[in-house]
Amino acid sequence: MDKDRIAVVIPVYNHESKVAYVVGEARKLHLPLFVIDDGSTDSSYDRIKDMSSITIIRHSVNRGKGAAIMTGFAAAAPSADWVVTMDADGQHHPEDVWNLIRAVPHGERPIIVGQREGMDHRHVPWKSRSGRAFSNFWVRICGGPNIRDTQSGFRLYPLPEAMHLNVRARRFQFEVEILVRAKWQGIPVLETPVPVTYDSQAERISHYRGIVDFYRNAGAFSRLILMRLFILPFVRRK
Repeated sequence: MDKDRIAVVIPVYNHESKVAYVVGEARKLHLPLFVIDDGSTDSSYDRIKDMSSITIIRHSVNRGKGAAIMTGFAAAAPSADWVVTMDADGQHHPEDVWNLIRAVPHGERPIIVGQREGMDHRHVPWKSRSGRAFSNFWVRICGGPNIRDTQSGFRLYPLPEAMHLNVRARRFQFEVEILVRAKWQGIPVLETPVPVTYDSQAERISHYRGIVDFYRNAGAFSRLILMRLFILPFVRRK
């Protein structure tokens, strides 16, 4: 893998308390760095706007995490063959990018998911632990990869392959749908362990919206199951 062809994408939405630290640490990787401000209404942009050696792209309104990632892919694609995505909430350690890169088998172009260790820590909310188990199960039912952390946002994607998987979801559901569609199209999905830091409840940044996101998740999984049952068999016969 040519390390000169790897870029980092950080989607940001109202992460004012953490974004400057995360971006500052990511700059130390000396990789092209794209920060996608997805319509933040707090001071997130102001805290990073004067940082050097980064490219900031702003959505005028919040379009969703998946939309921000796709914007990052498009921005990185002219100069990168691989993109690392990481969240702006401080749970990931940017230096673990090299763990993802080392996990790529020679000559292959998989998606590498950073499987978060330490999810049993007392600061990890129960909804994060149960949500991961829920997501893992339904990803398998949809015909996706059998991995242990389908909700991790710390990933390495091959470009342009990841841009052409016809993922419809544009919010948090993007990250599970892209894994399912990758498996459908024969792109390997692998995992490698990475540490994770969860802040206390008072400091944690979360945009999970209970019932709204539950129904969005249910809708995404229902759509993928129906596609697997009634559309994929005919596509594969052609």
